[in-house]
Amino acid sequence: MLIGLWAFATIFAVALFLYRFQKRNHYKKLSTRYSILFGVCSLVLAVLLLNQHSTTVLAALSPKETDQQLEGIKEMKEAPKDHPLINQYKLKKSIKLEAPLINQYPELPRGCEVTSLAMLLNYHDIQTDKMKLAAEVTKNPAPYQKSEGKITYGHPNEGFVGDMYTLDKPGLGVYHKPIFQLASQYAGERVVDFTGQDFNYILNYLNDGLPVWIITNTTYRKLPEKYFQTWETPQGSIQITYKEHSVLVTGYDEKFIYFNDPILGKNKKAPIDDFKEAWAQMGKQAITIKNT
Repeated sequence: MLIGLWAFATIFAVALFLYRFQKRNHYKKLSTRYSILFGVCSLVLAVLLLNQHSTTVLAALSPKETDQQLEGIKEMKEAPKDHPLINQYKLKKSIKLEAPLINQYPELPRGCEVTSLAMLLNYHDIQTDKMKLAAEVTKNPAPYQKSEGKITYGHPNEGFVGDMYTLDKPGLGVYHKPIFQLASQYAGERVVDFTGQDFNYILNYLNDGLPVWIITNTTYRKLPEKYFQTWETPQGSIQITYKEHSVLVTGYDEKFIYFNDPILGKNKKAPIDDFKEAWAQMGKQAITIKNT
């Protein structure tokens, strides 16, 4: 149908264009106008035809492109790209470890760190539970004090700060050093505290089948400065956030990091780069346990 209309418009455009050059042409202006009109129609129809038959035209212009090659090109365009870290360190394209899920609520509203540690220990068939770990983790006895806008409290690397069992009293949590000490009581020298190392260490341990305990925040992306405040501690000034959180990292793929969250549930995910930035902002705290 389109081909017929295009041929009709093209023929009339050419005929009217030639007719305007006749010596006894009394409709020269009119034939010129109609020649232009049919010429425009011919161009529009030609564009529509090319769009409708673009695949055929491209195949004709590139006869060496076989159907199999074209399909391969399509697959290459649609295939997801691996994250640069996965390619750089020659890791498996995806890992999802089957670690047990333990919920910190209702017993431990501030117990995400010991609950995530319980998941890590249970993964290695080390039998314990969150309540036992909560009782055993080192506590920081420093009291909460606020005077003239300045807060004085304990350092989370010296022991759990505040009350783990209720949100009605002051508290925060605990960092990697007391968690490492507690984990070592159960797994000895198998425990590895690689706090401060690059993010690829997490991916490498996952690649080896080892989940990783980490400190992050509840948004799994870098926090604005407004969410931090300064505490004065016996060890010096520190920046803390009440959005501090701990999870057990269990896997990755080309886009996401997967983790067991003691509040939200199993196999939750976050974009790799966002998760990496949140983890780095919280001091790159990370612990794992090697196999025997």
